[in-house]
Amino acid sequence: MKRVIVGLSGGVDSSVAAYLLKEQGYEVIGLFMKNWHDDSVTISDECPWLDDSNDALLVAEKLGIPFQTVDLSEEYKERIVDYMFNEYEKGRTPNPDVLCNREIKFDVFLKIALSLGADYVATGHYCRKDTIIKEGREIHRLLAGKDPNKDQSYFLCQLSQDQLAKTLFPVGELLKPEVREIAKQQDLVTADKKDSQGLCFIGKVRLPEFLQQKLQPKQGDIIEIPATEEIYNKTFPKFNSKREELAFLSSKYTYDINDGKVVGKHQGAHYYTKGQRKGLAVGGTPEPLFVIETDVKTNVIYTGQGKSHPGLYRKALFISNEELHWVREDLKLDVDEELTVMARIRYRQPLDKATLYQVDSGMYVVFENDQSAITEGQFVAWYIEDELVGSGVIS
Repeated sequence: MKRVIVGLSGGVDSSVAAYLLKEQGYEVIGLFMKNWHDDSVTISDECPWLDDSNDALLVAEKLGIPFQTVDLSEEYKERIVDYMFNEYEKGRTPNPDVLCNREIKFDVFLKIALSLGADYVATGHYCRKDTIIKEGREIHRLLAGKDPNKDQSYFLCQLSQDQLAKTLFPVGELLKPEVREIAKQQDLVTADKKDSQGLCFIGKVRLPEFLQQKLQPKQGDIIEIPATEEIYNKTFPKFNSKREELAFLSSKYTYDINDGKVVGKHQGAHYYTKGQRKGLAVGGTPEPLFVIETDVKTNVIYTGQGKSHPGLYRKALFISNEELHWVREDLKLDVDEELTVMARIRYRQPLDKATLYQVDSGMYVVFENDQSAITEGQFVAWYIEDELVGSGVIS
């Protein structure tokens, strides 16, 4: 009998995952990961880990499976929290959930599970996996979840073949309402529990306060750049090579304090991210202001009015080789090769047609349509049909 260790988070998805595996004849063990100790920055009562671990325990009792808690807060702090601070300091916007899956759930947690004699680990993610044989080798494919509203493959975009080989996604074939229905039928305490929000495992965190622990506030100017600014009337020069064109398309606008007018003050450019609208506290503009660029060196935030402001849009982005990841290593591009895919630059964004171009220093992703708020530090993931084949950090 194969042994599976399920990461029971205290939510409905992982509860049902554990139930389904037991039904399928696996020996199932529930493990709750405790990843956070500091309640001072968690917004009160919103999904504190204590309630979650109690719910996870009740589910395990109900299903009659062994249960234990592991404390991974040290690894979490080292690999996720410190990474977030470093990225914000560089003026990039991290994605802790993607990293948490790569570094915690499918690395630290997976290793613990294997040391407990597990054949597999399982989570409540809405995605699917299948295995094909190519040239005599097993290749694992990461597929979108059946429920188009809940597909979470994007968050797993950094997983490797080794990690996928050891992973099961029992709820990937189901729709969310079906998952809730199973939980009700089995009388699981999590059946009606609402989906958790906020940082994976930390609960709802007040981000500015969380960041302020490390990053000191420093006041700077908020500048508004008019949509009519000369910089946006860029004419396409004659390109001597494909690379020149790619570099041109993926280059971002650079602003100077004199390009616009000061409309307010902020407490630190590193607290803001491109495309952000809330938290600027500047009123009196006909349309709301959006962050179009942040400069952590000069501590200036550049903004524009309305979500169709030209400063928000670009067609292409670049990923350096160090931050490029193929789930399907066999599909990796060689220099000067290109590939047509569907891609997204954030979770829940509809997929858009794009072309990948590999050059010696990294890879360009050129979209058919202009993308709003391409943000450094975030992940771009690309798909062929419903399979996620690779991803990278936007540089």
